[in-house]
This record gives sequence, structure tokens and C-alpha cells, in this order.
Amino acid sequence: MERTRSEKRKKQFMSNLQSAKRLWPNLLHKFQVKGLETLSARYSLSVPAGDLLFLDGRWYVTHTGLLHVAQLNHCVGIRVQQVCQFCDPAMGRWVFKATVFTSPRSKGFVGFGDADPSNVSSLVHGAEMRVAETRAVNRALRKAYGIGLCSVEELGWEPRSFDFGSSKQNKVSTNGNSNQSSQPRLRDQLCLLIRKHRLDAGLVKAFAADFCNVSTLRDASREQVEAFINKLAESAATDREALICRLNSYARPQEANS
Repeated sequence: MERTRSEKRKKQFMSNLQSAKRLWPNLLHKFQVKGLETLSARYSLSVPAGDLLFLDGRWYVTHTGLLHVAQLNHCVGIRVQQVCQFCDPAMGRWVFKATVFTSPRSKGFVGFGDADPSNVSSLVHGAEMRVAETRAVNRALRKAYGIGLCSVEELGWEPRSFDFGSSKQNKVSTNGNSNQSSQPRLRDQLCLLIRKHRLDAGLVKAFAADFCNVSTLRDASREQVEAFINKLAESAATDREALICRLNSYARPQEANS
């Protein structure tokens, strides 16, 4: 029986290693391979199934992988609750509490997850509630089954290697917004202002381009965008009605019906 288990673990590891080398060529070192071997044996996580991701030299478990572990260990249930006192729908801020029950008599393992436009990838803006729920479940599952790896969904940034080892790196902008780590922060600040003051995103974008004296906002420098954000925040706080009138001036006139 033990020999059969050992052979199964070895087969799982070899499958994972082959897939990992194919997905992330020239990225695996000895200690990373050893880590993969441990994860394969201890949790039966599968690289081909999408249970693990290799990002910036580290292994991360995925939501799929955690659910796989829960299924293998016969998890009896997961309860998720919104923590209302910490939520602000207008600003896209959500907090959830998840409790994982590993057996019928389990008192439960608790995990909390939060999300807002400032700590999620721009790809999922508008879906912060679902991200927060997933993060809460992931943390609870990691506690329940003793998984020390951070889950990729808990990361507060957009993984560069999420495209499964693409050899092309994201190009650095040459328009003065070249700071890759800070540009999303500016975008998130603007997004928060729009949601907080219930502004029309399209009109704000047009106003921003006019303020920065560029044809499109992407052509503006970082300094120009920062100045616009400060201007928008001040205007919204001191005289929102005047700001709305200013934004409405950028609305395209509708064509008269013939």
C-alpha cells in the first residue's frame, strides 16, 4: 500500500515538473523544484489542472487548487458572510468572512477577505465583491488545511507571469507614466473619486484629457494626471454641483431626429 502511494506521488510530481518546465521555461531552480515536489506530495496539487502558479520566483496556490484540497479532504461545508460594517458599495470596498468546516463536528476555520479598486488588478475592476469573497474563502481554506502558500487571488497586484511564462515582458510606457508600480495607483485614485462622488466616468475622462491638454488621457504625463486628480478631488469636495456642470459640458450633443 505504501509503495503504491509513493509511486503515485512520484508520478504526480513528474507530471507537475514536466508541465512547469513547459509553462515557465528557464525559471525553475533546485529549491523551487524541491518546493514543487513537497507541494505535490503533501497536498496532491496539480500544475496541469491549474492548482499552482509560478510567479516572480515563488509558488502560489490558486482558488481551484484550494477547492481541490478541500474536496480530497472531504470538507463538509463553507459559510460566507458579508461584514457590513466594513463595506462601502459606493467606493467598491467589500469585506467578507468565510468559515470552513472540515468535519461535521468542526467548529470552523475562519478567514477574512477584503477588496477595493486600490488592491485588485485593473482587469477585475467592478468585481471587487466577488474578489473579496474569494479571498475570504481562500484564507479560510489555507488555515483549515495548513497551507502556508499565499493564494494568487489574495495578491494586491496584477501578476506579470499570469500568462503562463510568456517570453514577452510588459512594455514600459515612454510618455512619462513609465512607473509601472505607480500608474495603477493613479488610476485607482481616479476610480475611487468617480465612485465616491458618483461621477460619469466618460465625462471625467474627457475632462481629464482637456485639463492635461492631450488628445487622450494615456498621452498625459504622470505629473499631469496627479494634478488633475488633485483638481477633481478639490472640486468634488468644495462644489460638486459646479463640477457636474463642468463635466456635462463635455457631453456629446445628441443628433436631432430627422
